[in-house]
Order: sequence, then C-alpha cells, then structure tokens
Amino acid sequence: MAIRMPRIIHAKHFLRWSLSLKAKLEASSAAFDVPKGYLAVYVGESEKKQFVIPISYLNQPSFQDLLSQAEEEFGFDHPMGGLTIPCREDIFIDLTARLGGS
Repeated sequence: MAIRMPRIIHAKHFLRWSLSLKAKLEASSAAFDVPKGYLAVYVGESEKKQFVIPISYLNQPSFQDLLSQAEEEFGFDHPMGGLTIPCREDIFIDLTARLGGS
C-alpha cells in the first residue's frame, strides 16, 4: 500500500527540482529567457511545445493534477530537460486561461 504525499509537498519538491534545473541550464549557457517568477514547461502528447507560465500556478489544484500526471509518466526525469506535461495542448491552454482569469 503506497502512502500518498500531500500535494503541497509535491509542489515544493517540484519547485526545488525546477530551480535546480534552471541553475543547471544557466550554468551550461543553454538557458532560455524565462522571467523571474515564471517557469517553462513542455506540453503535448507527441510534439512538445514550450509554454512559460507563472509559478503561482503550482498552487492551483487543477494544475497540481497535471503535475501528478507528469510525475506518474516521467517521474522527475523529463525527456525534454524541463518539465513535460503529458496532455493535449488545447486542454493545457484552456486550463491556463481559466487560471489566468481567476
């Protein structure tokens, strides 16, 4: 029987991981410009597209569901080198539009 960690612990772990990833990218000079307070993610089922989202989305339950899906599929070792979210692009755009309007 697996013990499920609370969502906030997943978000904190993810945030720590993403900050360390950003530091690694900057150190390797392969970094892309992501404004402070934002995070780059890759979205799509087959072809991945990069989106830059506010870090505040990490606190939203609907976005945390996507993070859980990403963790189940990829763990914390994402093939694109950054956070990859395994959902259709139109669903992601709809979700972020709703989050941005709230």
